[in-house]
Amino acid sequence: MKAKRLMAAALMLAASVSGGWACTNFIVGKKASADGSVIVSYAADSYGLFGYLCHYPAAEHPDGAVRDIYEWDTGKYLGRIKEAKRTYNVIGNINEFQVTIGETTFGGRPELVDTTGVMDYGSLIYVALQRSRSAKEAIKVMTGLVKEYGYCSGGESFSIADPDEAWILEMIGKGPGVKGAVWVAVRIPDDCIAAHANQSRIHRFDMDDKDNCLYSPDVISFAREKGYFSGMNEEFSFADAYCPLDFSGLRACEARVWSFYNMFSKTTGQAWLPHIQGKSKEPLPLYVKPDRKVSVRDIQHAMRDHYEGTPLDITQDMGAGCFHSPYRLSPLTFKVDGQEYFNERPVSTQQSGFVFVSQMRANMPDVVGGVLWFGLDDANMTVFTPVYCQTDKVPYPYAQGNGDCVTFSWDSGFWIYNWVAGMIRPRYSMMVDDMRAVQNGLEDTFADAQKGIESTALELYGQDPQKARSFLTEYTSMAAQTAVSSWKKLGEFLIVRYNDGVVKRMKDGQLQRPATGNTAPLDRPGYPESFLKELVKATGERYKVF
Repeated sequence: MKAKRLMAAALMLAASVSGGWACTNFIVGKKASADGSVIVSYAADSYGLFGYLCHYPAAEHPDGAVRDIYEWDTGKYLGRIKEAKRTYNVIGNINEFQVTIGETTFGGRPELVDTTGVMDYGSLIYVALQRSRSAKEAIKVMTGLVKEYGYCSGGESFSIADPDEAWILEMIGKGPGVKGAVWVAVRIPDDCIAAHANQSRIHRFDMDDKDNCLYSPDVISFAREKGYFSGMNEEFSFADAYCPLDFSGLRACEARVWSFYNMFSKTTGQAWLPHIQGKSKEPLPLYVKPDRKVSVRDIQHAMRDHYEGTPLDITQDMGAGCFHSPYRLSPLTFKVDGQEYFNERPVSTQQSGFVFVSQMRANMPDVVGGVLWFGLDDANMTVFTPVYCQTDKVPYPYAQGNGDCVTFSWDSGFWIYNWVAGMIRPRYSMMVDDMRAVQNGLEDTFADAQKGIESTALELYGQDPQKARSFLTEYTSMAAQTAVSSWKKLGEFLIVRYNDGVVKRMKDGQLQRPATGNTAPLDRPGYPESFLKELVKATGERYKVF
């Protein structure tokens, strides 16, 4: 029986870390942020996913209009729903009113999936963004849609936020042929941070706090009916009932939440490390107060985390190779002599299609206040560029159609970032500093320019809101093009500098040219000493010079 449980856990881990169930969301309340903004981040981590920036223009629709729903992951046609009379502009995962929605899939109990439902989790996100002016309205839209049309995805955690508040909504279906879902939504306190990463995060909740907690009327009774819960109402835990924590949920999912808390609340990090290591049953809190104010740049950096400097650090063991790579090939579980093993699953991972950090500010008009700091591919190896929330034209390098999941294109930001990352990963510690210099330079430039750009936009807004919208749309496109063009030049530089496993020398920021002839000055660093020592241990005297 124990072996069967271990096998089930391993299979669940493999599914959660190598399939579509592999995203991370961080949340920062407005009183916990450095500039008073609400912040939400998201990484769309799914192997084979082609990343681009989606756009749904604002529109008016006639009475009786309907829209077709296609499953976000597969493109499969699911059915039709009634169209709203008016829909709002959506660029990426933010709309014109700064409402932002992200997600992570926790799966939960497989018997509760209703394959006959019309609304999948991805369609819920983008339909709700087109119909909502606030986070609470988005929750109402999403839960109303699944009640009317059915929900066909597995269990899901959503980050739903606007310039004033942030919520986590957790939802799971009721089984084949049964419309609706059971769900609970909890508001994150303004002075706190929160996270979710493919494991249900809401345990007990205050059913009497109508301002900060919303839930389906049958969220507890349905669990009783299915035999998932039998205690007193006040003891009810949504996570325990609908997504019981197992090894994969702990080590591949909750560990990412722990790492985020550890970055900004050292007390939390120290207190809950034993839980992540399987030594404690006490669950991680849904939210914590940070030790200091958290900035947008902090969250960008947090999305690049590989547990560096913690007991879960994956850059220092043999799996990192001689160049200390923070990446592991999938699947993340493997067998040796019949025993199952795993690699850590950090926040930043190579299979990301796109990532964002959304900045929502109540002290500005929406057209200026909402910024989706957007990047294609892995957060660790991309550039977050500003995409303003009323942008009505997708920047060319971010557009759908420039290449696809099996077609490389030099016009595609996604493929440019992947091209460069593919060069760096095999010799990570040798090459990463060159990449980081370009990345930090671009992101610092965009951050430093933000105040001036927005000052101009506010002036234009005073004259005509459309002028501000047009100005910021053009700036959004310029920033994206600058980043992608710079990354292409970075790739060209890396090919030249690190060709044939050597390193060409630099002087005053430029590759050194030879004084005469056609052989560039270079160094041959070889392998790190630590790796060579391990090589000799493993091979004995085979390579000894005699």
